[in-house]
Amino acid sequence: MNRIKFIAVFAFTILVVSINFYCTQNQNNISSISNENKYLNHDDSVKYVGINTCKQCHGNIYETFIKTGMGKSFDLATHQKSSAIFGKNAVVYDKFRNFYYKSFWKNDSMFIYEYRLNGKDTTYKRIEKVNYIVGSGQHTNSHLCIRNGYVTQMPMTFYTQSKQWDLPPGFENGANTRFGRNIGLECMSCHNSYPEFEIGSENKYNSLPNGIGCERCHGPGEAHVAQKKSGNIVDTSKYIDYSIVNPAKLSIDLQFDVCQRCHLQGNAVLKNNHSFYDFKPGLKLSDYISVFLPRYKNADDEFIMASHADRLKQSKCFIKTFDAAKVSKELRPYKNGLTCISCHNPHVSVKETNKNVFNDACKKCHGNNNDCSLEISKRKMSNNNCVSCHMPKSGSIDIPHVTIHDHWIRKPISKIEKKAVKEFIGLQSVNETNPSKETKATAYLNYYEKFSKNELYLDSAFKFLNLNDIKSLIENIENITKYYFFRKDSKALISKCEKIGISKLLSSVLNTKSFENKHAWSAYRIGEAYLQNNEYNNAILFFKKSIQLAPYYSEFKNKLGAIYQLQNRNIEAEQIFQEIINEQPTFVPALSNLGYMYMLKADYKFANYYLQEALKLDPDFELALLNLANLNLQLGEKDRAKELLKRIIQINSKNVSAINALRQLNFK
Repeated sequence: MNRIKFIAVFAFTILVVSINFYCTQNQNNISSISNENKYLNHDDSVKYVGINTCKQCHGNIYETFIKTGMGKSFDLATHQKSSAIFGKNAVVYDKFRNFYYKSFWKNDSMFIYEYRLNGKDTTYKRIEKVNYIVGSGQHTNSHLCIRNGYVTQMPMTFYTQSKQWDLPPGFENGANTRFGRNIGLECMSCHNSYPEFEIGSENKYNSLPNGIGCERCHGPGEAHVAQKKSGNIVDTSKYIDYSIVNPAKLSIDLQFDVCQRCHLQGNAVLKNNHSFYDFKPGLKLSDYISVFLPRYKNADDEFIMASHADRLKQSKCFIKTFDAAKVSKELRPYKNGLTCISCHNPHVSVKETNKNVFNDACKKCHGNNNDCSLEISKRKMSNNNCVSCHMPKSGSIDIPHVTIHDHWIRKPISKIEKKAVKEFIGLQSVNETNPSKETKATAYLNYYEKFSKNELYLDSAFKFLNLNDIKSLIENIENITKYYFFRKDSKALISKCEKIGISKLLSSVLNTKSFENKHAWSAYRIGEAYLQNNEYNNAILFFKKSIQLAPYYSEFKNKLGAIYQLQNRNIEAEQIFQEIINEQPTFVPALSNLGYMYMLKADYKFANYYLQEALKLDPDFELALLNLANLNLQLGEKDRAKELLKRIIQINSKNVSAINALRQLNFK
């Protein structure tokens, strides 16, 4: 055995011995509050073991859990996984982009077919294989493809409640990104168990699990498995097993954090350089993530799909019992306070839960029928169903074609109240009472970037930014670069950066690789500022830094290649574009740019090949069409060039390059 193997074996032996000693010395009586800091699986060295390992001892729970929404959240695209209806109705038309979509099976593989029609003639087509289906099928099935590890969402979703196909949420009203919506770690980490992510990318994965497993709510299981294999069994009816987290034995606030890690969708701000991997059950969520939502006056009836935690927190039932349970010494807080598991058994599907379970939860506090002011005759008509009245079904504002129960438990809203004018109040952190100024600034900048391009959010962010001295500039570098980049104030951004010092920024400030690529994006935005001011050399320095920190961002490399081309460094530019295509063959801008490079070399065959490849993927990519028009002019195909220029203007009537080129051709 070599030295490295000996150290690994020795370390594992110490771990097992430590686990045995630790748990025999720390078995607290179940009547007392648990000490959450003692959980062994909070240690970063403890690994995830996967649901199939848990299944070996917890088979009965496994069999019911895999039928839940969590258990069915994510899997390979198979006939068994799909809830969709196929055939002639499996067609969607995007009137804004003029694309048709059709889903179909070929043997055991699912495909999405994108096409355009001119009358009955097909003028364009693209077929992509579906690799994964995300969604339990209780509300939706959305579809993902993976190419060389890069995961993107596809432009068709099946809405199971209405039994219809349509564009996915966020693809509507001209926002269709087709096969190009990148599925980053934030999305993946809530819809699935933790994947093996390629750091330095946005959406590249080395491996993907197939669905949410036990460890998302209980934490990594390696220490727990080691204990049980060594024969250390804890009587959990009397003691707490600190080798793994049982959420039912957490204090009420930490128990609630387990659920709201994913059932609190919104504007998530990571804290203290943490990533979406770092929070574990039993820890305080606000130490890792602060989730912001916009608050409006007179919009109480509006909510997003995954807002269960936020809506429940606004209920008087929750507020009164939560506050009381926090000061209670009772270990099982769900007996005294209203939490998610007061109504939901996370191991059992909602579809297989008796309806009386939900009403019975209400009756624990409202056992007397006199609590209800509704006439007895009307109550009987709904079988005394509390939920139907106080948690009515409604559509969400972010997901079409679905209805869900509003988890804000309250008396029905009158129609008069609903007519009031909606008024924006501000962003509020739902899981943190008093977030820092830096966190608030990040929240407003994120909201502007991801949700609404309203300068009101930039103004609000600026109020929380600290720009007083160099130390503050360094500490707030990500927010400062975002703010001035979004303001399109490149000179101000350059001024702030040069106050810190270019060499200092490159050598020490912007020097950390991270899952969210914060420093890489800051370097990229600074590079853009220099590029806009025609300071190519400084732009190159910062683009190179962004690539060093995030080598799998094709956008960063493409921009560097474009600058090389502007400087007539064509060999270097061509090399970069080729690198991009080797890594990500469907990255259209690089295909178009490489076609242009071959055109400069008068290699018209390869120029045409790469430009046509770009247009096969995106028939509306204006730069590729413009380059192809230029190529046709060089080949003497004037009429064909005119057709392409007219097509560009039809796509974008404000494309100045196409307008001027067509004017010159018509004049000649």
